[in-house]
Amino acid sequence: MLYKINIHTGRGDQMIDITGKVQESVKDSGVNSGLCTVYVPHTTCGLTINENADPDVQRDILMTLDRLVPYDDPNFHHYEGNSAAHIKSGLFGFSQNIIIENGRLLLGTWQGIYLCEFERVKTSRTVYVKIMEG
Repeated sequence: MLYKINIHTGRGDQMIDITGKVQESVKDSGVNSGLCTVYVPHTTCGLTINENADPDVQRDILMTLDRLVPYDDPNFHHYEGNSAAHIKSGLFGFSQNIIIENGRLLLGTWQGIYLCEFERVKTSRTVYVKIMEG
């Protein structure tokens, strides 16, 4: 089963917790045991699984990424001016796999699934959720 989630992002780097929306897809599928693949078909955002209890973790991740890959690096050659977003999304990757057991995502107590937006404009993102029984 394939599900599509639309996410509207704001301006600037951000990590958007999509765990609830992904879990809704799992529940809707009726799959009790299997695998959930979450995928984004975009080149300037990525996905990660990380702590969802303390928002300072997301802030620290984004701050560190901005130090490592600053947007205003004069050495970038990409004509659209968003090389930093492409690099950051490449570091995170575009998919995550999560085990489903007892009809629930098998995440740790403090884990959440995040869409990591690195494009510095308001935009709409598509997240695909593929549920496989087995």
